[in-house]
Amino acid sequence: MPPEETLMKTALHACHREAGGRLVPFAGWEMPVQYRGVVEEHLAVRTRAGLFDVSHMGEIEIRGHRALALVQKLTSNDAGRLVDGQAQYSGLTTPSGCFVDDVLVHRMDGEAFLLVVNASNRDKDFSWIRSHAGGMEAEVEDVSDRTALIALQGPLAVQILTRLAGEEPSKLKRYRFLRGRMGRTEALIARTGYTGEDGFEIYLAPDEAPAIWNALLEAGRGDGLIPAGLGARDTLRLEAKMALYGNDIDETTSVLEADLGWIIGWEKGDFVGREALARQREEGTKRTLVGFELADRGIPRHGYPILVGGREAGAVTSGTMAPFLKKPIGLAYMPAGSERPGTRFEVVIRDKPVAAEVVPTPFYKRPATRAADGG
Repeated sequence: MPPEETLMKTALHACHREAGGRLVPFAGWEMPVQYRGVVEEHLAVRTRAGLFDVSHMGEIEIRGHRALALVQKLTSNDAGRLVDGQAQYSGLTTPSGCFVDDVLVHRMDGEAFLLVVNASNRDKDFSWIRSHAGGMEAEVEDVSDRTALIALQGPLAVQILTRLAGEEPSKLKRYRFLRGRMGRTEALIARTGYTGEDGFEIYLAPDEAPAIWNALLEAGRGDGLIPAGLGARDTLRLEAKMALYGNDIDETTSVLEADLGWIIGWEKGDFVGREALARQREEGTKRTLVGFELADRGIPRHGYPILVGGREAGAVTSGTMAPFLKKPIGLAYMPAGSERPGTRFEVVIRDKPVAAEVVPTPFYKRPATRAADGG
């Protein structure tokens, strides 16, 4: 990890210091892991609203006559089904059907797409896309340095955002976006997020970000809106069984093994990794990412061994004491035949096997009445 003086800082760095955020190194950035505490921030998002700085994420634009063809070639989902102003979750896939990264693909129009990538993979993803763009009549540009990203998440996010951006964003369905104004600031407002709650992700110029951050906090003060850090973001996404690159998925885990077959556009034609995934679909996977709960006391942590039938069969990829659900939960790759809900196994915590059970996921799903349908 780079020394503190070389860590990158987002446009909201001073806001985090002013708010008392505990800043830590993360993917080369100095980022707030918490302000008041992970549990309090987690519960605020589940019951009211939380505000996140996610400007460390990368943004890559693909433009040109063959932009769609390049996106279709490199990503697992079917971007051809998108209409202008719609986004989808997808994967940048290797020839073996594994993850270069997981991404959000936004269709700006038929000749322009915005891909949002993980901070730690920004340079790798950009190089990967560029390496496949030759002769495709498509321009690839990393626009991360001129993009700040603020996430407003929670059941009260709509009414808070409406005070600054008017009624139009409230009409968006999930995974839709628009260009709008927040006061005098122009922004791309998307009804997306990484928390399992309703909410918005707001893309804007870095020099405009502090004013909008502060304006949102002021607009939501009466609703209990508070700033939230990466710690709560992690526990929230885990309750919703949203994969974390580097923990739950990487270049050794296939899309099907990760239980993400729904992001494969089988009917769209060829793409990088399709042949390997089709073979895996035919033959079956040797392991599957599942959710589990501990039956006994303890907290499963990343890297803790799992035992199936008394034999080591893998490790916990993500785990925590879920703040909203108030139970120890986790994710792990289970061998074929052991992935069904109800399967019992053990997690080794401090050299002691602790009983666990595979359960249906997501662990948490927000009430349907909270958010617009769609996506």
